[in-house]
Amino acid sequence: MMPTIQAYLARTRIAYFSMEIGLRPEIHTYAGGLGILAGDVARSAADLELPMVFVTLASRQGYLQQEINEDGWQIDHPDPWDLSRWATPLGAMIAITIEGRSVWVRPWLYELSSPRDNRVPVILLDTDVEPNAPEDRSITDRLYGGNEIDRLKQEVVLGVGGERILRALGFAIETYHMNEGHAALLAVSLLRQHRRGRYEGTDEIMRYNADAVRHQCVFTTHTPVDAGHDRFNYDDAARVLGDFIELDQLKLLAGPDKLNMTHLALKLSGYINGVARRHAETARQLYPGYRIRSVTNGVHPGRWVHPAMAELFDGIFPEWRYEPDELTRADQQSDAAIWTAHEQAKRELVEEIRSRTGRTLDASLPIIGFARRMTGYKRPDLLFADMERLEAIHRRVPFQVVLAGKAHPRDDGGKASIQQILAHSRRAESPVVFLPGYEMELAAKLVAGSDIWLNTPLPPFEASGTSGMKAALNGVLNLSTLDGWWVEACEEGITGWAIEHHHGESTHEADSQALYNKLEHIVLPLYHQDRSRWTWMMKQAISRIGSRFNTQHMMRRYASEAYLR
Repeated sequence: MMPTIQAYLARTRIAYFSMEIGLRPEIHTYAGGLGILAGDVARSAADLELPMVFVTLASRQGYLQQEINEDGWQIDHPDPWDLSRWATPLGAMIAITIEGRSVWVRPWLYELSSPRDNRVPVILLDTDVEPNAPEDRSITDRLYGGNEIDRLKQEVVLGVGGERILRALGFAIETYHMNEGHAALLAVSLLRQHRRGRYEGTDEIMRYNADAVRHQCVFTTHTPVDAGHDRFNYDDAARVLGDFIELDQLKLLAGPDKLNMTHLALKLSGYINGVARRHAETARQLYPGYRIRSVTNGVHPGRWVHPAMAELFDGIFPEWRYEPDELTRADQQSDAAIWTAHEQAKRELVEEIRSRTGRTLDASLPIIGFARRMTGYKRPDLLFADMERLEAIHRRVPFQVVLAGKAHPRDDGGKASIQQILAHSRRAESPVVFLPGYEMELAAKLVAGSDIWLNTPLPPFEASGTSGMKAALNGVLNLSTLDGWWVEACEEGITGWAIEHHHGESTHEADSQALYNKLEHIVLPLYHQDRSRWTWMMKQAISRIGSRFNTQHMMRRYASEAYLR
């Protein structure tokens, strides 16, 4: 055992399992919001000295490196990174059985530290080791890569391998937190240690004590979108898992038709939560019979506030990174100071756009930012639903639009959205720019340098939506559909604005017209005509949103409500 892990063993009692985690731009172990959230959770755990260890996959080949070809179509490439540069291999390896073969899993240690030098360990699971067969060495290579069988193997490594690795390293874990259903097999690994018992609510025999596992497990579900829940054929599961657990027992827990990882996690967790109040309401409808609480997501203040804005905060309340409640006093800042800090962030974004695309934006005009995973329910095309009207608005109250985001490799609809956006950006005199290669550093520039943060999901499919929280911390005003976290944070004309959602067959058209109306008659005129009111709103966004929607607040809630049950 390496000496570096020993310092964590005596105090660590909580294990956080996530298929992805955004630690730093050079470490490509994240795909999008789920991983960025996990990274922010780890940062706050370090800040607050929570007794936690984080477990994820090494993902040596990353998620995807985005190339846009001449036709505007996304081409997916591996996005490799140097594991040995950032992490240390640990001495304990364990073997798990996959498709009847012994697959060895090596843990690597990355230590995440806070500015106060508090640290939390992150364990990266790697199957690229000598004893393994070639097909097994690549299991942990590509985040979300391959077909369904490959995904199931990854989830076996994460859940089963991760749980066994922690025991092999000497951790005495009391609480396991599953960040989405990818890690649900860790609960089955725990279940195997509690033979005998009966599952409540059914006449069929459960040969394990599920209650003992529920006492240990916390489950956070992140998406009400059906495609976001992993399901595997039982024939495939039987072949991959072998005799890990009896098939009839697995069906009692995960559903009779398919191995549903969300249902598996639900049935074996004693604390279950959605990631916003609205999302928890939706989850209760999707999963009746379970008590689903809500803990609204947050973002890590120290990670996402632009340096110029951070310097401003430091001068008045220097502990804001650790006690973001102090940001309630941000409205005491002068208008000039807030605007000057924002202008610096905006200039840096304009320069980033110029260096990446050759386009030079006008820093005196408002920039509308939109950056997230490109997929249908997030509706990146809503702004462009009526180009004639959008162009008319642009002539009357000029603006600029900057968009970024990746589509999942198998999401041709998302790739088509990128292609359409690029077509709009290539029109003569177009105010639209698309930035390829979306990653953490570009995200930080976008959420700080934009003036308006646009979010247009189709309700109720936005679980939370943390990019708008990052923007608000920088005084950027949200214009969003009332869904996810924005239902809780929107104070119309104070912290931002809502896009009214209209139900019925004409939803897309009606919602786009609501968006245009808000832009044309309220948002853009305010920017051009009343800078004092605009700056006042920026300060309200920081003080009312930044002080509440942060991972310091979120992790204190998890600690008191979920971990200390």
